[in-house]
Amino acid sequence: MFLGTYEPKLDEKGRIILPAKFRDEFSTGVVMTRGQEHCIYVFSTREFEDLHEKIRQAPVTSKQARDYLRVFLSGASAETPDKQHRVTIPANLRGYAGLERELTVIGAGSRVEIWDTEAWETYLAEQEATFANTNEEVIPGLF
Repeated sequence: MFLGTYEPKLDEKGRIILPAKFRDEFSTGVVMTRGQEHCIYVFSTREFEDLHEKIRQAPVTSKQARDYLRVFLSGASAETPDKQHRVTIPANLRGYAGLERELTVIGAGSRVEIWDTEAWETYLAEQEATFANTNEEVIPGLF
């Protein structure tokens, strides 16, 4: 499970150093793709394979499913961390997420998300009040 918030820097070659707590899970490779809210989703290879099995169950007759899968999978890129635990973020994904040098990497359970720091701070500020004032069950069985 991925948890926490980290602030690595994007280097001039479009690479980041993976947070130490994530390295074991990502040692054999990662799959990056477009995330919602213009961040990048990062999955371990194993987790992405499991996700892909679920995706394959989507009915090909559903236009909404086809549209989602096209956007989600066409942006996917398999990457392998180097010996310094750096991973390259492909240029198309950096552009999609508006990444500059300052990044925020968050653990989101089964995946990691990479955000431009300014975009993350804006998103978090907008969502914190809603989070604090949630008075209904958003996730069944959680509270």
